[in-house]
Amino acid sequence: MDIAVSAVATISQLLNTSHEMYTSVDHDAISELTKTLQKLSLRENSNSLLVQPNVAVQSLKMQTPIQNVQLTSLKGQSDFFLPARIKLNTGHAEIFKDNVDLQINITLTEDSNEVVGFVLYNNDQFFRSKSFQPSLDTERKVMSANIQENLKFEVMFTVTPSAFDVNYQYSEALHWISITGCALSVVGLSVTALYQIITRKSRGGSPTLLVVNVCISMTVFYLLFLFGINNPVEHVNVAKMSGENIVPESDHHKYSDQGPCTAFTALLQYFLLLTFTWNTLYGINVFLLFKNSVSGTPSWFPLVAMAVGWGLPAVIVGISLGSTYRVEEPLGYRQEEFCWLASVDHNQKFSIKKPMFWGFVLPLLLMLISNTAILLHFSYKICRTNPNLNKCVYFGTRKHQLSTRFMGKYFTDNTLFLFRSRKTSLKKKMMSSFSLAVMLGLSWVTGYILMITQEKNLKFILSVVFCLLNTTQGVQIFILFALRPFLNSNPAILNYLHAPEIGFHKKSFFLWKNKIPESNDSYKSTDGDSP
Repeated sequence: MDIAVSAVATISQLLNTSHEMYTSVDHDAISELTKTLQKLSLRENSNSLLVQPNVAVQSLKMQTPIQNVQLTSLKGQSDFFLPARIKLNTGHAEIFKDNVDLQINITLTEDSNEVVGFVLYNNDQFFRSKSFQPSLDTERKVMSANIQENLKFEVMFTVTPSAFDVNYQYSEALHWISITGCALSVVGLSVTALYQIITRKSRGGSPTLLVVNVCISMTVFYLLFLFGINNPVEHVNVAKMSGENIVPESDHHKYSDQGPCTAFTALLQYFLLLTFTWNTLYGINVFLLFKNSVSGTPSWFPLVAMAVGWGLPAVIVGISLGSTYRVEEPLGYRQEEFCWLASVDHNQKFSIKKPMFWGFVLPLLLMLISNTAILLHFSYKICRTNPNLNKCVYFGTRKHQLSTRFMGKYFTDNTLFLFRSRKTSLKKKMMSSFSLAVMLGLSWVTGYILMITQEKNLKFILSVVFCLLNTTQGVQIFILFALRPFLNSNPAILNYLHAPEIGFHKKSFFLWKNKIPESNDSYKSTDGDSP
């Protein structure tokens, strides 16, 4: 028994090595190794199970004549074999609907009490073909049933099919954060757009036009994400099995386009690019206002903004569809499980040849760089101290009574100039910069940091941060561009909401000493004495 355990452990370690190690190994040696495992599975021990991470050997010595034998390997959190997940049943076939990984059923034509053996391989390292080179870097599990030669039997293999070729695992917490954040953002953006339209006369045409278009495009994107991101078409049992031993043309099965997933992908790409285009146009409008502080935004800007805002994303989506989409091969443009742009190759590596890179990541990166530059320019302008920003607010004689609200004073002869500084508090400056950063969509920078992060825990933390910031962007816009202006224009509401305060008698005095220059009078006689 110890020899058998050691042999199975050794073979498990061999299966864990890379495929390149087997290129120079003699095929006959591998064949003898698999035959040894078959003989090991037919040993006389009753119901003996040897399990290692990459190989499992099950032996069954029938004590009484039986006709059906079933061996099932169940799924778990890891891909390795575990004794608790390997089940042997000698009665009627037991059905595991949800968590079956592999299952083999043997039906004997007559009752027998002979030995039946099973060998499960966690990958196909010992069974790679020399005449067919797979294009996909995937590993296939292998199972074999071994029965004495004088028995007649039927074998049925069961492999649980996947709904998609690649099954991804996602955090349940991120799922609910996305659903809740997007739903709240839809409500917030709708209210913000309505508020901006109602109060448009207090701001002017250009800011209202830009903010409303941002709200509309972002709202549509959130709705498409909520109801159209998951592919409703699942490819189950579509591959036809062949009983002939024929070398296939490819191990990559192609599915023709079905359902609305491609349309949802194109709409998601368009409206997300549309959102960032309007974000960038909003930033350009802010830049032009600073550049032309007197004349304001040029008169041609709204028309150009409408053309660029709605037209540029349509051009990018059209190029993406035309160059990568085919009815017989839709996965060149989109993913399979999700209605979003294709991003990885057959080896599940991010590829710059896919539309995800040049149809979204690259244009978005250029917009974020320009938006970041605009934010830095805006922050520099509002934080810079300029002595010329002081404003003359009073002109008169120094005999007039001075008001304590004036912060500066200047005397010239009998004329008094008073100045009030236009200084803005640091809190308001920071709030202005933060509001602009939210409107420019700079929280998406975390997505690029997430793409280059390799550490698992940090990647999860960044995923949560990215999800929180971007699914609630609509809520942030509502607070900064609707709720906050509304409360500022209606201070009575804030006063009503404030907790009552205890009143104290307080009186402030502002005193300063004005030093009046002394007048020096001099006289000169014009009457001269005669010599």
